[in-house]
Amino acid sequence: MPDETNEVKGVTRRTALQRAAGVAAISAAATLATTLSSPPAAAAPSTVAGVRFPDTELAHRTTEFVRSVSTPSLFNHVMRTYLFGSLLLDRRGVRYDRELAFVAAALHDLGLVEAYRSPAERFEVDGADAAQRFLREQDMPAGRVAVVWDAIALHTNAGIAARKRPEIAMISLGSGLDFTGNGLDEIPADDLADILTAFPREGFSQEAIDTILSLCRTKPMSVLMHPFAEVGRRHIPDFPVPTVEDLLLAAPFEE
Repeated sequence: MPDETNEVKGVTRRTALQRAAGVAAISAAATLATTLSSPPAAAAPSTVAGVRFPDTELAHRTTEFVRSVSTPSLFNHVMRTYLFGSLLLDRRGVRYDRELAFVAAALHDLGLVEAYRSPAERFEVDGADAAQRFLREQDMPAGRVAVVWDAIALHTNAGIAARKRPEIAMISLGSGLDFTGNGLDEIPADDLADILTAFPREGFSQEAIDTILSLCRTKPMSVLMHPFAEVGRRHIPDFPVPTVEDLLLAAPFEE
């Protein structure tokens, strides 16, 4: 076994640091996706668990777009993200822009879809960029597009997202609840049953793991200092991504 004080998977600590330059750290959680399109389906319901879906042209176009590029499991996840996030904010008496929140939730995992993956960026940034392109094509005002970009780019960093405006915070809250169950105790049992009936999980957890491993294999340095790297280290032999400790010890300074 190589000595990790000098080498990480055949890569010196100094080399690993250089390769990692410019990659920012983010925390916790995420979801799944592939390039398979979901089969034709009925329009989304107007209300689930007492939460209203926005009845606007942009919301309908966004729903159609996301459904067309997502697996059924991914589509249902992003819909549940909106519903869970809305319930959490509604119960706390927080006011928010419903259309803006829905669009951000619906688009938040585009970076997991293979068609929207860049060669090296983190999946959150890929998703934010893809959403930005789509919304510009829909002539959404620039200021509103910027909110969606931030909501998607920050959704796995709950500590930062929670300090931002409600539409940003709720994407992190809703996706985090659906991914880990954090906050589930705030959702009434009847509402949870309604949500899972309207948008069942359909093997969400295993698809999420498969997608995470796909990212770890195809662009491993994009998960540097990201929670997904833990999955890569557990399942991929000789996973090449250095840990935070590796990077620190590789820093070219005299102590």
